[in-house]
Amino acid sequence: MSDTIEKVKCLIIGSGPAGYTAAIYAARANMAPVLYQGTQPGGQLTTTNEVENFPGYPEGVTGPEMMIQLQKQAERFDTDVRDGWVTKVDFSGDVHKVWVNDTKEIHCDTVIISTGASAKYLGLESEQKYLKLGGGVSACAVCDGFFYRNQEVVIVGAGDSACEEAHYLSKLCKKVTMLVRRDEFRASKIMAARVKNTENIEILFNTETDEVVGDGQVVTGVKVFNNKTDEKHEIPATGFFVAIGHKPNTDIFRGFLDLDETGYIINVPGTSKTNIEGVFVSGDAADHVYRQAVTAAGTGCMAALDAERYLAAKDATFDVSTSTYN
Repeated sequence: MSDTIEKVKCLIIGSGPAGYTAAIYAARANMAPVLYQGTQPGGQLTTTNEVENFPGYPEGVTGPEMMIQLQKQAERFDTDVRDGWVTKVDFSGDVHKVWVNDTKEIHCDTVIISTGASAKYLGLESEQKYLKLGGGVSACAVCDGFFYRNQEVVIVGAGDSACEEAHYLSKLCKKVTMLVRRDEFRASKIMAARVKNTENIEILFNTETDEVVGDGQVVTGVKVFNNKTDEKHEIPATGFFVAIGHKPNTDIFRGFLDLDETGYIINVPGTSKTNIEGVFVSGDAADHVYRQAVTAAGTGCMAALDAERYLAAKDATFDVSTSTYN
């Protein structure tokens, strides 16, 4: 083995709630975890101003502050937290090979994937402006809907998830306007019927977003246009929700791990195990249903425990006197 190749007992890829929770458990099990933070240290929560639904924070906490605390907790148990992102993997052999920043090669006994998923946005300049300001643009109604109680909001999307989020918002908000690009829903009939039968949800078909407008700090409305008639108008709103799907950050694992049609990693039900022994998955890289910080943290715990048990079973086959870790 080349001197430039590092050998790691447990490598964690990603630094959201799943990655840091996995690190806490792995470190406490003396697995000497190395965690690479990725291109977005802290994950999606770093773009969330207020987190009020994570247990243990009775007064709420900002997303960035919560991630700083999770990192400190992982480092308290000697997790080696590093800058950089994984650019290539090779899980074809007995050794799990990972490359960081296209240069550094690491050989891993176990790998925990916590790369998450990225919400899809429309890509409008105004949308991105208020998303970064934290002033009214969100891709998670369950996370942020509470902040828009008794207010008027707009949601974009036509699938089951969009219908679920619109219905959720209808229980909190005075009015929900749903923008559907085509003349029909992509959602199942039962989900479409649910929003159609909800009194405070207005559905605008053949309608697209032209601009998210605001006062420079928060959203005040949404300019839309009918793609059949070109008619334009502005909808008063304090919140703009985008529900057009998520893209799991799993492209580098394609060809090695089993992925579903969207790209989510397929795990063995009830575990964090993938189709490759010694490679585990946690968080939104495998979860297309819940996508919450608390569920991600739970699967991070599962992945660390599964990795620990894998190593214990593997080490039991080795002669203790020659084992690297004994």
